[in-house]
Parts: sequence; structure tokens; C-alpha cells
Amino acid sequence: MPDGSQTLTLVTAASIHDIGATAWDAVAGTDDPFVGFPFLSALEDSGAVTPKRGWLPRHLVARDAGGDVVGCVPLYLKSHSYGEYVFDWAWADAYERGGGRYYPKLQAAVPFTPVTGRRLLVRPDAPAGTTEALATGLARLPDSLGVSSLHVTFTSEAEWARLGTLGFLQRIGLQFHWHNRGYDDFESFLGDLAARKRKTIRKERRAALEDGIGIETLTGATIEEHHWDAFYSFYRDTHDRKWGQAYLNRRFFSLLGERLRHRIVLILARSAAGQPVAGALNLSGRDALFGRYWGCLESHRFLHFEACYYRAIDYAITHGLARVEAGAQGPQKVQRGYRPVQTFSAHWIADAGFRDALERYLAQERAAVLAEIDHHAEALPFRSDLAEPLNPGATTR
Repeated sequence: MPDGSQTLTLVTAASIHDIGATAWDAVAGTDDPFVGFPFLSALEDSGAVTPKRGWLPRHLVARDAGGDVVGCVPLYLKSHSYGEYVFDWAWADAYERGGGRYYPKLQAAVPFTPVTGRRLLVRPDAPAGTTEALATGLARLPDSLGVSSLHVTFTSEAEWARLGTLGFLQRIGLQFHWHNRGYDDFESFLGDLAARKRKTIRKERRAALEDGIGIETLTGATIEEHHWDAFYSFYRDTHDRKWGQAYLNRRFFSLLGERLRHRIVLILARSAAGQPVAGALNLSGRDALFGRYWGCLESHRFLHFEACYYRAIDYAITHGLARVEAGAQGPQKVQRGYRPVQTFSAHWIADAGFRDALERYLAQERAAVLAEIDHHAEALPFRSDLAEPLNPGATTR
């Protein structure tokens, strides 16, 4: 599929291995662990992402005149809407009640990962216009493959704006991130909070350890297979109770440990008897810590807050990271100093009538999300005399 300039050719690949680690990581870079070859290949190689699971890789690849890969988009043909965190079940229902067939659809995303990042991956020395060629190619794919739609989820704000100029529908969501203001330690962070909030957090941290709970932070080579055994039991328990089906399998975590060992930050809680009872899995990027999964086998007061929120803040401060992204959902994070921010997704809808209806709906939804962000921002626990910057990602109106 030539891009129109005749200098680039766009093709799709049925596996990330058809592109190769060197070529893929040359376009993905090293800042974001989720769009790199190690993470995406672990999803494919473990069987978490397969046609049988409703995720058929169809990665979009841009090659220059010499055949070299200069751009990629992690792309999947999907038969459902699970594992996306940008919910379009109501869209599918409306489309099919109107006589259409919503599935299969195309999803440009990192599976099971609500983390904002680039989706139009371009090599730094790529020819001018490579990003535009990828974006235009995405818009053409629904027609060429005969599918209802294409969804670019948790994309960067810059890509969201660019896709909007091409006719993609623009949607926003809400997450809660913690921002590092150059704190020396956790106590200096607490110093930015109102006195009552400081007292509450100190109380919660003490209470989390009252039952003799011990917590350790494991990274790199200190993480062994028995740690993954324990964590997978936590992960499965959470999914069995809340969602009924786990997206990831045990092999994925072993592959993750092999391929991204230097990026993993595993917070492990043990009982007074020394048995693992809970854990929180994080990955570190160039300037952020990303909280991904939490699970527990025993219920202990405030242990979730300690393992997922406070220990993550501790780690970010110690390692000079700019922020902690604590995943989807969770207004309870606001009282722990996590700010409301926008997330971005862009949607190409093939049917003109359905597209027009969604465009009107999304205008109303954007206004509602922005109002919710403002509402949460008013409840932040910081001192009233502290001059706070605008929330990154929450400034688009």
C-alpha cells in the first residue's frame, strides 16, 4: 500500500517477529517499556495475544525505498472489546441494533495496558512525512480490510490532535497520576499536603503494617521464578473475583522477567509468618513509574494503598522519576496526592451516519469528562497556599 509519495510503502505484519527486534526497537525507542519489542513480543509468545483470544496482530509497517523499516503501529484485529480500558460496548450494541456488524474491528494499542504513549512509532531518521503516512494509512485500513472501525487508544496528545485533523473522532478519558515536585523523600512530599491529609496518610501507612506485614521492593535479578509464582496467584485471585477471566497467563510473567528485568519494580508483601500475601507490579520508564497489576490473597487494612500508591511514590522520589501513573480508575487516589489528568483516544468510523451520531455524543462526553477532572482537582489534598501547576494532560478544553 504506497503512501502516495511513492517513497514509503505500508504493509501489515501478522506478528511482531515478522518485523524483528532490532527494526521494531529502532522505531519504538527506549523511553516507553510498553511499546518496545520485549513487552509486545512477550504478549504474543506467551499466547496472551493470539487469534484464539480475539487479538490478531496486524501491525502496520512503513518501509522506505530501500525496504528498511522506518515506522510501525502496534495494531490488532479484534473480535471483542475486552482488555482495552476505553469502553465501546455501547457503540457496538448500537451499531449492531442498527443492522451493522461491529466486529471485527482494528485496535492500535498496547493490549491490556491503559498507559499513554506513542502509537505512531517513527525512527528518528525516517523520511519526512513518515508519521503522516502512518496516520493516513490507518484511516484507509478499515475500508481495505472491510471492518467497521479503527481505534487508537491511550495515544499521546500530539498524535490525538494530528489524527483529529484527518477525521478521526476524538475522545478523552480520565486517570490519576502523581507528580514529583523535586521531593527529597516521602516526608517532603507530605509537607506539601494539608495537615489533616498528612496525618491521615501517616496513619494509613502505619496501619498497613500492623498485622506484622513486611514489604520489600524487588527489582532486576532479585526477582526469581518463585516471586512470579506468588504474584501470579495474586493476579489470578483479583481477576477471578472481579472479571472472571485473566487476560495474562503465567508464562507471560516469566517472559516479562526475562526480557524486561531491568524495568520491573515488584512490591511484595509478606505475612508475619513470611508467606507472600499481596503484590503490586510496576514497570519503570525514562521518567515515570507505571503501576500495572495488584492482587492479594489476604485482606489487610490499607495494604493496597501502601503497596500500590505510597511505595510507588517512594520509589519515584528515590530514583528521580517525574511521575507515577497508577493505571485505570480510582478516584480514591486523589486523597493520596494523585492528580486527575486526561487520556486520549482517536476513532475512525467507516459508516458516515454512525460516525455523525458518535461525533455528537463525544462532544457531550468530552465536556462531562473535563467537568469531572475539575471536580477531582478541587478535592486534591495539597495546602491551600501552595501554588500548583496545571495538571499535565488536563489543559485541553
